[in-house]
Amino acid sequence: MVRLELDQVVMRRMKEDDIEMVKALIKEGCEGTENRLILHILTRPLCLFILAVLSSILRCLVHSFILALAIPVFLLIVFLKITMPRSTGVLGSSRPYWDYVGSSFRGTQDETLQNPYCRISGKTPGTKKSRRRIGPKDNDKEVSSEKITPEREQAAGQVWVADCEGEIVGCIFREGETRAGIRRICRLVTGCWYRREGLGRLLVQSLEQREKETGARRAYAHIPFPSKVGEVFFRKMGYQQLGEATDEEDSDEIDKDTPERGFMGYPLTKVFYKDL
Repeated sequence: MVRLELDQVVMRRMKEDDIEMVKALIKEGCEGTENRLILHILTRPLCLFILAVLSSILRCLVHSFILALAIPVFLLIVFLKITMPRSTGVLGSSRPYWDYVGSSFRGTQDETLQNPYCRISGKTPGTKKSRRRIGPKDNDKEVSSEKITPEREQAAGQVWVADCEGEIVGCIFREGETRAGIRRICRLVTGCWYRREGLGRLLVQSLEQREKETGARRAYAHIPFPSKVGEVFFRKMGYQQLGEATDEEDSDEIDKDTPERGFMGYPLTKVFYKDL
């Protein structure tokens, strides 16, 4: 573990130059999540029953008991790998990929989130020479020629990165605004060397404060179904799971945000929400 000084963290919008670093961070952070989701689906009673029926049918066609068991499981795993939202996108989003270019910030100055630790310590995050980055070298980068429209930016959402002395140590994704006053967090990732340092809490609280100032009244967070760590984290942040202590006046609004579902309708995510 590396000691992280939170008052030196700058939370800013992702730029195009950061895309490869952010993708590498997400790949590292979600490693194993997809496999755990597949294992979760394979061990559901109805799925086990269907696999058993298929194995019994195959047993009449093949002479190997092991093959009769393995073939249905193998085919189902391949199917789930193909159809499940990929780790290169954002789990919890109905889209199979994330528009990184559309969500990148192209302003002349960094758009940043407030860091409460800077006010407490009285320090101002400094800008030091960037550390080694994961991804293509600077001279290998190509300037994107894709057309960016306000509509595309609105649909793409926002990606905020935690920058500490030139190194991206965490990021948080927020979907585009599709409902007035509602915000949706789809991905929260911190670098493996900077976990349990309060960075995730800082990212969520700072984003919540900004969205509250812009008129948001409720935030949703979609967490991969087998992620107990994510569930405990958001509960500590004041979120409650969808369906718990639901007020009648808010039931229509909550019904609009449902878990993403996969094979045979099994949920891939748990939905948590919090009133800002």
